[in-house]
Amino acid sequence: QVQLVESGGGLVQTGGSLRLSCAASGRTFSSYHMAWFRQAPGKDREYVAVITKSGATIYSTDSVKGRFTISRDNAKNTVWLQMNSLTPEDTAVYYCAASRETIVMVTADGYDYWGQGTQVTVSS
Repeated sequence: QVQLVESGGGLVQTGGSLRLSCAASGRTFSSYHMAWFRQAPGKDREYVAVITKSGATIYSTDSVKGRFTISRDNAKNTVWLQMNSLTPEDTAVYYCAASRETIVMVTADGYDYWGQGTQVTVSS
């Protein structure tokens, strides 16, 4: 069982930055691929970025490439999402998720544990 708690969301102007954190409980954090998803009002939850168990490889969706960076520290049981050059289109609730799958998943059904979400609002 893994419990995930996100923090760091808030209101920011276009072009600004935020750093989201996700703290995980338990001693098996390094056994999970970790990802960030987001869900805007009226839209489906979408994948943003994923980092493999060791942190060696990261993937991100095209719309955030060059702007968002996912990272993790297995000793601290924490994963981060650094978000730069934010636009109003990035406004959403951001969720941290953990996957026990062997392969890297980019769909929500591949993830076993979810945080409660943190709101990110980007004003124009």
